[in-house]
Amino acid sequence: MSALLEVEGLTRRFGGLVAVDTLAFSVASGEIVGLLGPNGSGKTTVLNLLSGVLRPDSGRVAFRGQAIAGKAAHRIARLGVARTFQLVRPLASLTCRDNVLTGLAFGRRHAWGSAAQAEADSLLDRVGLARVRSSLPGELTYIDQKRLELARALALQPELLLLDEWLAGLNPTELEVGITLIRSLSGQGITILLVEHVMDAIRSLCHRCLVMNTGRLIASGLPAEVLADPEVIRAYLGDDGDA
Repeated sequence: MSALLEVEGLTRRFGGLVAVDTLAFSVASGEIVGLLGPNGSGKTTVLNLLSGVLRPDSGRVAFRGQAIAGKAAHRIARLGVARTFQLVRPLASLTCRDNVLTGLAFGRRHAWGSAAQAEADSLLDRVGLARVRSSLPGELTYIDQKRLELARALALQPELLLLDEWLAGLNPTELEVGITLIRSLSGQGITILLVEHVMDAIRSLCHRCLVMNTGRLIASGLPAEVLADPEVIRAYLGDDGDA
């Protein structure tokens, strides 16, 4: 598989804190890669750097061979990179359908009119929200707000989808549905980099895992190997952690 995303020497500081420290990794087309690490390890900052929310202090990010580090978020999105946020951010005054229509209108294809409305309804159905397409986001449950944000991201027709703890807070039934949905997206050709703490999902979904601690990459490999790595166990549990 060819590399869809290449990261070299990625660094971001906040004052004296180095949140991401010379990070290097790649994601091949078609992969589902987990980005793991304890709270505060720099995972969300990485997604912010990849998606254009933040500018790196140094380093290289290439998407399909094109340098994207430091580009505006909307330009990166139009190249084929979409994301969800750890804290859901729907457009509160718009219906679910209109939230998705914004992604279609301002995304890669600039879709409008009746065809865009039909596609928005199809995306809402795909994530399980067909029944609430005319509702406002504030009327939705937490899981349904997450589904709405995913539908809006999919409206951008991404080649690379960045998921920031999209499965967090789900009950076991919802988690099973979420895992199936993410797997189906991969099966339709979307490459996925996901930040996640739900280890059942990591084991079920991910082809590879990257583990960060204090801004640095400390492990990379198959999920079973990475999660058994003593350094990874120490990062999560502390020096007294028992494997």
